Amino acid sequence: MTEHEHVRVAVIGSGFGGLGAAVRLRREGITDFVVLERAGSVGGTWRDNSYPGCACDVPSHLYSFSFAPHPDWPRTFSGQEHIRAYLEHVTDVFGLRPHLRFDSEVKRMAWDKEKLRWGIETSRGFLTADVVVSATGPLSDPKVPDIPGVDSFPGKVFHSARWDHDYDLRGKRVAMIGTGASAIQIVPAIQPEVARLTLFQRTPPWVMPRVDRAITGAERWLHKQLPFTTQARRGLLWGIRELQVQAFTKRPGELGLVERLAGRNMARAVKDPALRAKLTPDYRIGCKRILLSNTYYPALTRSNVDVVASGLAKIDGSTLVAADGSTAEVDAIIFGTGFHVTDMPIADRVVGAEGRTLAEVWRGGMKSLRGATAAGFPNWMTIIGPNTGLGNSSMILMIESQLNYMADYVRQLDVLGGRAALDARPDAVEDWNGKVQERMRRTVWNTGGCTSWYLDASGRNTTIWPGTTTEFRSATRRVDLGEYEVLRAPGPSGTGPRTPASRTKNSGTKGAKRVEAGA
Repeated sequence: MTEHEHVRVAVIGSGFGGLGAAVRLRREGITDFVVLERAGSVGGTWRDNSYPGCACDVPSHLYSFSFAPHPDWPRTFSGQEHIRAYLEHVTDVFGLRPHLRFDSEVKRMAWDKEKLRWGIETSRGFLTADVVVSATGPLSDPKVPDIPGVDSFPGKVFHSARWDHDYDLRGKRVAMIGTGASAIQIVPAIQPEVARLTLFQRTPPWVMPRVDRAITGAERWLHKQLPFTTQARRGLLWGIRELQVQAFTKRPGELGLVERLAGRNMARAVKDPALRAKLTPDYRIGCKRILLSNTYYPALTRSNVDVVASGLAKIDGSTLVAADGSTAEVDAIIFGTGFHVTDMPIADRVVGAEGRTLAEVWRGGMKSLRGATAAGFPNWMTIIGPNTGLGNSSMILMIESQLNYMADYVRQLDVLGGRAALDARPDAVEDWNGKVQERMRRTVWNTGGCTSWYLDASGRNTTIWPGTTTEFRSATRRVDLGEYEVLRAPGPSGTGPRTPASRTKNSGTKGAKRVEAGA
């Protein structure tokens, strides 16, 4: 980037959210934007997570943009390499490469209330932007527990999202820490080649069969020749998941049948009653994300695998000690311990209008307006923000809804004209979050009896959307200017007006429909 470059929009991150934002900006006729990416290529979490067995647990035709259908998916559930290739394809087809700024990690961004713009310091220089779209994603910064003794461990240590491909696991004694979505893919992938694999399981997951298969050549030919068949396939996958939402959000008791199916899935693969007891969860299915695998349980029954039904407590030299006193001598430790989701690191780098960071404002829990904007941070938006996650469907659906909101946000700034900014009203943020949290109270994620990464340090669910994707799309179709205050550039007196948007001339609110969180 050139020194003191100014752009209309700065997008942070080049995963699904960032690339989707870039495509939508171009489709809105906006070309004065950049995509700031800390790495050297696009892909986000699908670039960073390259561990053995890495794949998506959402069907391929649903885990892709509606505006960029891919008729040539090789499997019903795609592997990491295919998803990353798809994102590279999207980048090229929509002409995004001129907008990309690789190796440009955002160090700090601060709102300039005199100029009504963001000053952004990156590892490659400084630039300013009228609007910032943060698409860093919740699965971008690995979370490694502070285990006593880990610094003095003589072997190899790495997180699943930072896989060391130069380290040969063959013949090694390996410890897998965690039993989340990454771990259940890694365990069966590395089990055949390691000398011994010890799984430290703090909480067993519910695991359902993975109905995965190769998509036939005839199917792929049909999707290429008749594009509506791709859309129909996507629509069917979406509809099935929309029908499941009621059980997760309003009637968790209905999930008992799913629990029985998951129990049978385990019983077919695990014949040892003692091992089955270790692997059986004591919470309602769905409270944590339901995992999909046909190979995880069989791998755990192999003679070179030990399951320790306790979390890792400390490390003494090469000896790992569990909370229950169990020990294991290992050569390598792999942490499959998730990411900073409810305490996103980017929040420490965003300084708002009052001089406080977003992390400081969110210290009591993340809050935003419609999962997108935060009070005191004008012209700043986030993709996959608070309470936009899903427990049973594709995040691409939520991302596209937020792209609708982003596009209308920029349009409203055009309607306002001149040097203007929109700042979410604190009462609107509180009203939205109050309704979301009220709906959350009866969901399986809050009542299922587990402690998951959906919950923040205070036990508040700031991650999941407690409704259907249809409801969220309706709630984010347009910006309600009544939920914002308009900021104008300073006048001769040195202070610019801060006016409720609903009272601003040409605010564009005539005929606008307000959609509440409880819609």
